[in-house]
Amino acid sequence: MNDPELVAFLQWALPRLGLRWQGYRKVRARVRKKLNERLRQLGLPDIAAYRDRLEAHPQEWVVLDALCRITISRFHRNRGVFDHLRRVVLPGLAERASERGAEAVRCWSAGCASGEEPYTLRILWERELPAERGPVPLQIVATDVDERLLERARQGLYPASSLKELPRELLETAFVREGEQFRLRDELRVGVEFYRQDIREVMPAGPFDLVLCRNLAFIYFEEEGRREVVRGIDERLVAGGYLVLGAHESLPGGFPDLVSCRTRPELWQKRADA
Repeated sequence: MNDPELVAFLQWALPRLGLRWQGYRKVRARVRKKLNERLRQLGLPDIAAYRDRLEAHPQEWVVLDALCRITISRFHRNRGVFDHLRRVVLPGLAERASERGAEAVRCWSAGCASGEEPYTLRILWERELPAERGPVPLQIVATDVDERLLERARQGLYPASSLKELPRELLETAFVREGEQFRLRDELRVGVEFYRQDIREVMPAGPFDLVLCRNLAFIYFEEEGRREVVRGIDERLVAGGYLVLGAHESLPGGFPDLVSCRTRPELWQKRADA
């Protein structure tokens, strides 16, 4: 299909899935590739025939929803964010947890894909912060809608391309090479729990000191979907806790307890007196 056909189809279909066309402009080639494969599987001649199929077979919308998932995940992706988490946020959360006698610092990685994001947190906690964090453990809940990606996360085995942004010293201490791939050391998988969840339908119980919801709801969901996600996160985030968004994302208005951190525009903090 050519680009105008793709754009017209997405502008028609995405709102019916609760998704917004604006979020797909730069990644639409990824969707085109998957759509073309689906057309071949079904033996359909063009995207117009696929639109007819959607109208005639409502269950195909579930398939299309899966085709529209965009997965771009690497360890230590957007290094400045993780550097700030390592230097400021995680030590501060550990100190506060120790002061109030909490059993652990609890984090939620939403849309975790193959586990690169939650495992990056685990690596930083274990390899970079032993003195600052003291005896407080880190517990991470990681969720994604794609069971295939979650199974890869549980195995902890990654190609070199997933690790290219991870500092070399962390790569050497956190992974064991297996042929052309790298396996995360067993002790770094402890305390990271993976669950299949669609954030539009269900969220982990909480409470959480830190929530990462990057390049998911606030790029791809329509307005009401974004607001529902913020409500859910706000309910689960402790006072003084942090929410991390993608570099080009922002929250919808109407959530006064969540305040942007000017030093890091990706970072939002819940008011301590909320």
